[in-house]
Amino acid sequence: MGHFLLVTIQVDMYDRLALNLENDLINAVQMHESKGVLIDISAVSIVDSFMGRIIGNIATMSKIMDAQTVVVGMQPAVAITLVELGLPLAGVYTALNVEKGMALLQQKITDEAEFDLEEADDDDDQPE
Repeated sequence: MGHFLLVTIQVDMYDRLALNLENDLINAVQMHESKGVLIDISAVSIVDSFMGRIIGNIATMSKIMDAQTVVVGMQPAVAITLVELGLPLAGVYTALNVEKGMALLQQKITDEAEFDLEEADDDDDQPE
């Protein structure tokens, strides 16, 4: 998927599986020098606070490694549960489906590249 990793979760996650996913994803970001991680949870019907925290951890660690995280396919019951649990999910972007999630990742990368170019231009304009 180019600079993106696509993960589709097809089963309800238990704690050990979620930890393995977190570890495997972060290693894959490094190995492939990924710029984005897209996690499809459309088949997941239950999310608890631990799984919510794992998603947040993946987003935070990915951001530190210069990759954005988008979660797609969230069922209404899962969204309600995450809100009721009060999980902030900082750094996690969401989209309705994989297509919109990929477009969002591409837009985030384009925005960051433009910002980097503007900063480089500003640095060139300053007298030494």
